[in-house]
Amino acid sequence: MGKSESQMEMVEKQTRPRKKRFSPLRATTLAVILLLSCALVVLTILYASERDKQGNVCITSECIQATARIIQNMDDSVRPCDNFYLFACGGWLRKNVIPESSARYSTFDILRHEMEVILKDILGKPDYGDREAVKKAKMLYRSCINESQIEKRDSEPLLDIMEDIGDWPVAQDTWNTKYESRWRLDAMLPLLNTNFGERPVIDMFVGVDDKDSRKHIIRIDQPSLGLPSREYYFENNNYKVARDAYLNFMIELAKMLRNARNLSTDAENVERQMVEVLELETDIANISATIKDRHDITILYNKFSLPEIVEQFPLPGFDWQTFLATIMHKVNVTISKNESILVYAPEYLKRLPTILNKYSARTLQNYIVWHFLMESAGWLSSRFKDVQLNFLQALDGTTVEDARWRRCVRYVNQNLNKAVGSLYVREAFAGDSKQMVEVMISQIREVFIEKLAEINWMDQETKSKAQEKAEAIIERIGYPDYILHDDNPKLDDDYAQVSYEEDTYFENILVNNRAAMQKSLMKLRQPVNKEAWVGSTAEVNAFYSPSRNQIVFPAGILQPPFFSKGQPKSLNYGGIGMVIGHEVTHGFDDTGRNFDKEGNMFNWWSNSSAVSFKKESKCMMEQYGNFIWELAGNENLSGVITLGENIADNGGIRQAYEAYMKLSATEGEGQRLPGLSMDHRQLFFLNFAQVWCSSYRPEYASNSIKTNYHCPGKFRVLGVLQNFPAFSEAFECKEGDFMNPKEKCHVW
Repeated sequence: MGKSESQMEMVEKQTRPRKKRFSPLRATTLAVILLLSCALVVLTILYASERDKQGNVCITSECIQATARIIQNMDDSVRPCDNFYLFACGGWLRKNVIPESSARYSTFDILRHEMEVILKDILGKPDYGDREAVKKAKMLYRSCINESQIEKRDSEPLLDIMEDIGDWPVAQDTWNTKYESRWRLDAMLPLLNTNFGERPVIDMFVGVDDKDSRKHIIRIDQPSLGLPSREYYFENNNYKVARDAYLNFMIELAKMLRNARNLSTDAENVERQMVEVLELETDIANISATIKDRHDITILYNKFSLPEIVEQFPLPGFDWQTFLATIMHKVNVTISKNESILVYAPEYLKRLPTILNKYSARTLQNYIVWHFLMESAGWLSSRFKDVQLNFLQALDGTTVEDARWRRCVRYVNQNLNKAVGSLYVREAFAGDSKQMVEVMISQIREVFIEKLAEINWMDQETKSKAQEKAEAIIERIGYPDYILHDDNPKLDDDYAQVSYEEDTYFENILVNNRAAMQKSLMKLRQPVNKEAWVGSTAEVNAFYSPSRNQIVFPAGILQPPFFSKGQPKSLNYGGIGMVIGHEVTHGFDDTGRNFDKEGNMFNWWSNSSAVSFKKESKCMMEQYGNFIWELAGNENLSGVITLGENIADNGGIRQAYEAYMKLSATEGEGQRLPGLSMDHRQLFFLNFAQVWCSSYRPEYASNSIKTNYHCPGKFRVLGVLQNFPAFSEAFECKEGDFMNPKEKCHVW
């Protein structure tokens, strides 16, 4: 939740399922747990029935289910004021083991897995009578699960397109004589960009102009790396393990492609070339800014004209005009002589010539094509996926791949999310949820505005503009209406540019990559559609878009424990209410505050208020930066990288709690849950905490601590509640208790 998906979403890796061993002991344990759970529910009902004689206990099925969930997840042997995360999630941590195919496991992941079962069922049904967009989604799914055909084709799909990408020198003995003399970087990069959606060396794409959110503009940035972050190229421990596996992945894939072409393995030469590729990428990593370095979005905004780009960022053997014109020619857009371009990484571009001069055309081509191949290996037969899987396992600590059908469901949902969303909403979404969440958003937004008056570090003029922005926030709940209207052609039009065949999964992926990239490029001369939704419908997440000043709550997250029409309001406000407050607050975090109510990057703050904001934020930055994560080798969290999410978490819980207390004052708290002696204030905080129950593998922790804008679940709970006096009041925590430190941080 929080940052836009352009920052957060990673490409799902395609890996092969292995058979899991059946464990009689595990089966017995699960049976015992199931019996105990059933017994707990029965006893709860009996207890509730007895107390309900006084009419103060809720015994509906939803209340019973909520009680059972809460009791099973918590550990009441832990004192709430000593460690509320363990109190809330201790039972969950004992009961839930990270699946062998997962790097982490959380409440979110459980809900996602349950959703995938629903999507598997509906995508697997015959497409008779379905509209065109849905037929395409089902066809793409069938091609993905068509494992026998994928195995039969083996390396054939990849070999068929090698000529189209200038081939891979390490896997082609005649590359020098065939390609090298006419090889140019400014020709190769556009080819990978427009046809395959890969953007190595120079990341060029079309996006919203941060300072004029009505328009699109060309953006130039440093590229993504093959490993998750800069640290993986230089540090040891888990990082070195992943780095070694990455090199081995390169080498083994090159050998496999040579063998597929009936060439000698030539192991020594292959290893030498791939070591050079890793050295090249290490040099690129070395001149790339870290996530922490790129924290201030206002510094990233650097607008140039095309002549200024040519003058200030000359690259050897590279013509900027040719590079940009070749890319945009694919979508019939002409680049003007004075085209405006945003450069997010000027220092990277200034240092790049030294690296380009250091390496041969052969090494550069090996590197560029490798960035395509490292993804495409997962789209091929099992022997290619196994090589990729060895790398992924070193990266995230998993031991087996996920079930193929799960990976296929995710892939189809990512690429045809509106079509899949239309199926999911019809199958599983309660329509009246939208109206109830609308009311909650209105209440929580009202609280945010009211609380502005109480902030003493902000002057009145800035408060007034903050109120205007809060009032202008657009909400999107559940799904866009048009996906359910069969007489509206928009859903089919969304996917008019793609078509699939059941026996050509590899080519279907290429179709998606090309269509997505070209659809993005075509926007350059088009106005921004601020009505467009951010994210998917069948997704357990929520989003805030600074350029649209829009908050989005997909249908997938509007389910227990976040939300349910029948569960007590205290649980709803501690769940989805906090999420609503979180997304609203993102409009005023360290990034969102730089955008005005129209979504333009504009400084609407007085100098004194801006200075005070940074001072208040520094407290939170230091608080979270002092948390130590044992799983990540006892490293401290980054209070800088996670600052925006932490500000949103802290603001979100306060707004949701205040909104709930106001509602309770007018409507009453309602009936208690059976079998629990807690009042509804306590249940509010308990459900909030249980949303973040989660476990991680050490390898994932090492990755996350360097790359994730969000803190691990337990620190999201501990940090927020340590700062919130209302929590300590609800659980009677004394000053000095771990959960009630004397020093507290408060921004919104």
